[in-house]
Amino acid sequence: MFDGCLIMGFHTLNYPSYKLGYVNTDRTLYKTRSNRVLAMPPSTFLLNTDEGGKSGSNTASTSNDSDNSLLSLDNTVGIIGGVSVDSTLKFMRKIVQWGSRDEDSIPFVLCSDPMLSKDLLSHERSSLPSLSGRKTERTQVDPTRIADNLRSKRVFLENSGARCVVMPCHISHSWHEEVSKGCNVPFFHMGECVAKQLKEAKLKPLEAGSPLRIGVLATNATLTAGFYQEKLQNEGFEVVLPDKATMEHTVVPAIEAISRKDIEGARNLLRIALQVLLVRAVNSVILASDDMRDLLPHDDPLLKKCVDPMDALAWSTIKWAQSAEIGK
Repeated sequence: MFDGCLIMGFHTLNYPSYKLGYVNTDRTLYKTRSNRVLAMPPSTFLLNTDEGGKSGSNTASTSNDSDNSLLSLDNTVGIIGGVSVDSTLKFMRKIVQWGSRDEDSIPFVLCSDPMLSKDLLSHERSSLPSLSGRKTERTQVDPTRIADNLRSKRVFLENSGARCVVMPCHISHSWHEEVSKGCNVPFFHMGECVAKQLKEAKLKPLEAGSPLRIGVLATNATLTAGFYQEKLQNEGFEVVLPDKATMEHTVVPAIEAISRKDIEGARNLLRIALQVLLVRAVNSVILASDDMRDLLPHDDPLLKKCVDPMDALAWSTIKWAQSAEIGK
C-alpha cells in the first residue's frame, strides 16, 4: 500500500497523452510518464486515495502552488465515489458526454476511497434481511465513521478546487445533511434533483382527482433512510413504496439473486416488483439502485416507466457547470 494519491490529467479528446504521477504524503516525490489514452475528458484530475483512506492535505498544494488547489476553473465539479466504482464511472461518463461542448468538457476532481466503498457496502448489506432462514454474520459499521469519511472527502475536494460537490451514490445520501454542514460550495442532493426534474415534467395524475404518485424502488437501506420520500413530498408528490410482501418476495430475493450471479432470476423478480408498483397508479418509478437498473435491457418497456436519479444528478451538475463557465 502507499500513502498518497494517483493524479491523472487529460488534455484532449483525440488520443491524448497524459501524465501519471504519484505524490507521496511523507516524502516529496513526483514522477511522470507519457502514455496514450482514447477519448478521455480534458482538464480532468482523478484522485484515488489508498486503501487506508489517506489523501493528504498537502497533495493539493503540491500540484498547484499558485492557489493551493489542483484546479482553478470556476466550473470544476468535485465527485465523491460511493459503493460502486462502476456507478461512479458511469456518472462521470454522463457528465463528460452530455456536457461536452465542441472539444471542451466539464473539469472534475474524483475522490475514490476503497475503504469508504467497503463501509458503505457493509452498511447496505447489514440492513438486508436474510431469506434463507440461516443466521448470517454481517459486519456492523459505525455510521459516524462513514459520515466523517464522507465529510473529509468533501473538504478535500473543496480544497482541491471543486466549486460544487456531488455524490453519485444512493446510500451516501443518508448522510448528506451531516456532510454538507459547513460546505462553502453547492452540494447537490440526488433526491432533490430527481424530485425537481419530475416537477418540471408537469405530469398529470393517471386517475382523475388523484394526486401525482411516484413510486420508489430501492434497497432496504435506501428506503429506510427516507430521503427520496422526503424530497418528493416536498415537491407535492404522493410517494408509493413497495409493501412488506413485495420487499420480502421480490426485491430482497432479487438482490440476493444478483449476489449469486443469477441475473435472469433477478431480472424476473425486478419486473414483478415494478409491475406491482405500476398497478397502484404511479406515474413513474424512481429506480434507486444501479444494480437493479442494470438488470433490464435498454429497450425494456418497464424501464421506460422508470426514472434514474443518476441522470437527474448528472443534468443538474451539467447545468450548474455550464452556467458557472458562462458567468466567469
